[in-house]
Amino acid sequence: MTIQKQVGFWIAALVVFALGLWLLRDVLLPFVAGLALAYLLDPLADRLERLGLGRLGATLLILGLFVLGFVLVLFLLAPLVAGQVGSFVANLPAYAARLQRLALDYGQPIVERLGGPQSLRDVEASVGDLVSQGAGWLTAFLRSLWSGGQALVSIVALLVVTPVVAFYLLIDWDHMVEAVDSWLPRPHQATIRELFVEINAAIAGFIRGQTAVCLILGTFYAIGLSVLGLNFGVLIGLSAGLLSFIPYVGSLTGLLLSVGVAIVQFWPDGLMVAATLGVFVFGQFVEGNILSPKLVGASVGLHPVWLMFALLAFGSLFGFVGLLLAVPLAAAAGVLARFALRRYLASSLYSGAPRSIAGHEPALITDVRAAGDA
Repeated sequence: MTIQKQVGFWIAALVVFALGLWLLRDVLLPFVAGLALAYLLDPLADRLERLGLGRLGATLLILGLFVLGFVLVLFLLAPLVAGQVGSFVANLPAYAARLQRLALDYGQPIVERLGGPQSLRDVEASVGDLVSQGAGWLTAFLRSLWSGGQALVSIVALLVVTPVVAFYLLIDWDHMVEAVDSWLPRPHQATIRELFVEINAAIAGFIRGQTAVCLILGTFYAIGLSVLGLNFGVLIGLSAGLLSFIPYVGSLTGLLLSVGVAIVQFWPDGLMVAATLGVFVFGQFVEGNILSPKLVGASVGLHPVWLMFALLAFGSLFGFVGLLLAVPLAAAAGVLARFALRRYLASSLYSGAPRSIAGHEPALITDVRAAGDA
């Protein structure tokens, strides 16, 4: 088969795969979540197997402990978080109005100096409309998350079907890997295996490491803000930790929310506002200098901009399923792009030199190297 036919075949396969995802996006969530869970827990199952426990026993033990821990966390945190979400939604308009009033009070001399009293009234009206519209939109969005039967059905399916899917996939994981390996085209088997190893290292290094970072940061932010007595501290801290899966987005979102709430709650006590800011500054220092280098590492190859683009693109196309698939597909695309770049840099398209024939270098290159050695 020629190169053109091979490229055409794989492009067609990719198009069919993407089309299937798009058509089945409404029912794929528990299956993709189960696949992700099995992938995350497979190294632990392999380790238990090496200790003498059978694959079935290791799978039952791991998933049992995982489900038990998830249920305990859900029962402990769900009432607290749900209460804070309701209170936050109810108080959001008042908090926004208070921030608007403080901003206009302290910015009044500057606005009047630049445009006069009429400019101040125009700015106040514009900011008021913007804040009210934004608060209304956010309130409606948060309430819509829990309204409608489809959302409830999706949550139930996620909680019930996902562990079952993960159980069967985790039992047969090694057999599935062997089966996929047996399907690889023989002439390119070594190259494809090398690419799969690199893709697996990128995905595992980011997902497992970044998940640990998110859990640690979320716990730290929630405890730190709660100790300061900040309203909705647990909600803001956990949200900031979970959103830290997207580099810089979680910390920036949590910083803006917490400082805004702190200004409304504590002002004019600037020390408490500074302490709230200090929690996120310290968290960012620990993440950048300790957690990320140790848990994620520098060899993952997922640039923050590329990751944010992948999350937004796949999320808009496939919803929550797209968010689950964004990181693996972005990591795979990055590995393939680097492989293609290495091949390009090693080819005559880049160097402009004629390719070697039968293992012999062109005479021009040999003469130049000989002259350089002389």
